[in-house]
Amino acid sequence: MKSNEDLQKNVVAAINWEPLLQAAEIGVMAIDGVVTLTGSVNTYAKKAEAEQAARNVTGVKTVVENIHVVCDAAEKRTDAQIIMAIVSAFKWHWDIPTEKISVIVENGWVFLTGELEWNYQKEAVKSAISNLIGITGITNNISITNSSKDIIELKDIEMAIERNGTINNKDITIDIFDSVVTLRGHVDSWHQKSEAGRIAWNAPGVKQVQNDLYVDFEE
Repeated sequence: MKSNEDLQKNVVAAINWEPLLQAAEIGVMAIDGVVTLTGSVNTYAKKAEAEQAARNVTGVKTVVENIHVVCDAAEKRTDAQIIMAIVSAFKWHWDIPTEKISVIVENGWVFLTGELEWNYQKEAVKSAISNLIGITGITNNISITNSSKDIIELKDIEMAIERNGTINNKDITIDIFDSVVTLRGHVDSWHQKSEAGRIAWNAPGVKQVQNDLYVDFEE
């Protein structure tokens, strides 16, 4: 296993490698694979980028993200301006059924609610607005109400995970109950955990994925 000091250095290096984050002041602490990020940035995009960069580092099991978004004067927007920018951004995404989404902005923090049929649509909503100036945070409370009458096939999900060359699926077990897919077991990286969850979400009829995979990295 990597020492706490080595892991901290690797996460710092990964964050500094991202052009978007070179000017950002982000503190990193690593203890037994748990990485805590602190500090402040001037855009939500930098906050999200820092978290993703940390998760991609080998040896990271969990990321605790305590980064605050403090907009500079040039980046500040009123809540009304942010809503207008969000509405405009949605118009450029064919995969977002805007009539099913409600948006509330309070002091720059965006709250998303509504019901969609697919998780990729939920992710597309957040992705479409993550780079907008003035946003200090996003709470995505959109729920998935898949109308598919298909029976979720365990074997189909198992085969889809097996086809993915980036996932070591030997220690992954899958349970299905009432349209909820639960993933348990061990994987070697956060990317593998995320990818397994994404694959499970793609199965017709899935309304929720409980991703309980444990990241267990060994040198």
